[in-house]
Amino acid sequence: MEKILSQKVTIINELGIHARPAAMIAKIASNAQKLVWIEYDHAMIDASNIIDILRSQSIEIIIKGITGSPGICIGKAYIVDREGVNIIKKYCILSPSIKQEINRFKNAVKKAKDEHALIIKSLNNDLSSHINILETHMVLFKDKMLYKKTIDTIYNDKVNAEWALKKVVDQAKFMFQKIDDPYLKSRVTDIVQVAEQIMRYLIGAQDVKISDINKRVILVAHDLSPADTSQINLKRIKGFVTDLGGKDSHTGIIAKSLKIPSVLGLEKATTSVKNDDILIVDGTTGVIIINPSENTLFKYEEKRTNYDKYIALLARNNHLPAVTVDGKKITLMANIELVEEAVSVIDNVADGVGLFRTEFLYLDLKRFPTEEELFNKYKELLDLLTPKPVTIRTLDINGDKVVFYLNSKEETNPALGLRGVRFCLKRTEIFITQIKAILRAASFGNIKLLIPMISCVEEINDVKKNIAKAVIELRKENKIFNDNIPLGIMIEVPSAVIMAEEFAQNVDFFSIGTNDLIQYSLAIDRKNRQVAHLYQALNPAIIRMIKKVMDAAKKNGIDVTICGEMAGDPVNIPILMGLGLKELSMNSGSIPIVKKIIRNLDSRETEKIASKILKKNTVSEISNLLQKKYKSLMQA
Repeated sequence: MEKILSQKVTIINELGIHARPAAMIAKIASNAQKLVWIEYDHAMIDASNIIDILRSQSIEIIIKGITGSPGICIGKAYIVDREGVNIIKKYCILSPSIKQEINRFKNAVKKAKDEHALIIKSLNNDLSSHINILETHMVLFKDKMLYKKTIDTIYNDKVNAEWALKKVVDQAKFMFQKIDDPYLKSRVTDIVQVAEQIMRYLIGAQDVKISDINKRVILVAHDLSPADTSQINLKRIKGFVTDLGGKDSHTGIIAKSLKIPSVLGLEKATTSVKNDDILIVDGTTGVIIINPSENTLFKYEEKRTNYDKYIALLARNNHLPAVTVDGKKITLMANIELVEEAVSVIDNVADGVGLFRTEFLYLDLKRFPTEEELFNKYKELLDLLTPKPVTIRTLDINGDKVVFYLNSKEETNPALGLRGVRFCLKRTEIFITQIKAILRAASFGNIKLLIPMISCVEEINDVKKNIAKAVIELRKENKIFNDNIPLGIMIEVPSAVIMAEEFAQNVDFFSIGTNDLIQYSLAIDRKNRQVAHLYQALNPAIIRMIKKVMDAAKKNGIDVTICGEMAGDPVNIPILMGLGLKELSMNSGSIPIVKKIIRNLDSRETEKIASKILKKNTVSEISNLLQKKYKSLMQA
């Protein structure tokens, strides 16, 4: 094979392997089994050999994944090899030996659980705030879905413990595949990670102790559990990359708290990278580069230096309020899913929590929590953040999201089914339990109550009736509570926009959930690759809908927050300000850069820009206008 002259090959998970050499006509194809190959001079190259061929030609390889934690690091790869855990053989167990096999499984669980407890005990101060994530894994060791089902499988199928555990985990994976919500979907990772800890003791595999690594490296692993990431020594580990995982995984959450670059969901990292390969990890764009050229190394060294300076500058100025050049204060709140994220809220100097997604408390418990459990969680959050305000969104789940303990009927399209307030109004005992816990917690801090998925006035009336029932019960029980708290609704379906003026007469505030509003209004499934490119926050229809909601709120004297991903994108800040928004809620990590943008904006100018944008009819026209006006401001 003649020498390939290109210096770069990019591998993108969604599209396969793309080669663009100067003296090579490359054809990329994949069949139904997703086998990928390159046709070179009519000779087929097996996909498993592609990386070796590229290495032999000294071609740098770029793999695109998912941003875990922003930043750039450069260093040598260190492979975390747990291959033995994935090689499981099935064999039959005779009836007289079933009890012994079950005991072998129980002993493995105990050893893995004891090891996990030691990890929790040894947590350093940097990670002590994430103890609840690790304690969630501790509960999973004896979880009915994992522990009891494995024992039942050993007994009923008369098979070895390893195979039984594998079967149970495979069933859990299949079940979680049906879940729409990315955060909830990623919870199956927790089950898999706990199962792997147990499996290591069953098969006698040697574990890799991350805490024992004594050189400066970048970790490369098929997956890293929260227990793994909690052992990371920041003086040794520059960053990490994994085949599995996503931005909503517990591993991703801990990576952000550690503030080390990470890229997740690479799929091919462990098969593409070798020990001691030079790696560039760009956590900001979700890219890794294997064996980069000198020019690429130089470019990324410069990018890393500039990024570090930029982050340092943002950190130095982050204590300053988000006030425009003409003196208008913009309130910047944080979206959170776990109480542990309160640390990030404080670190990024957020003005409070604009959206606390409470459904994750339900999922992590694997059952419906009691009023006392919910109250303690909400109070814990308030204790950390008071006097900052906290907006608690009530349960937004449906049968699809918690099917493993809710036993709901399967829905063809759960996004349009029994979700949000619809579920709560059908299962009022669950709804009232949550309302009571929120009202009790409101005695200890500044709470706002937010109701998701409202589509008609009747639902608002029914919500108020349930709140009244909760108040009556609390009085009968002689519990301390505060029912004088603001009641708001999420604007996330077209009917809510159309009825915004009527809604504004019935509630205290609006929270615009742009993620769902864009999806429902434009009839676009973001997970469908064929139409995902049409999911545009700057679509003229979306901007006009926000304007209509703002007008209705202003007319009736109520506040409006925008809490979708749109709020955290710097490009959107001028138009949102121009439309009159004074409060934005976003991922807390986005707050420093959004603050910087706001401090360089003139609200009078943004109003003029908004007026022009409202007359535009295409996304490109709007984007071009914003780019022309604010290009220099958006650059780091």
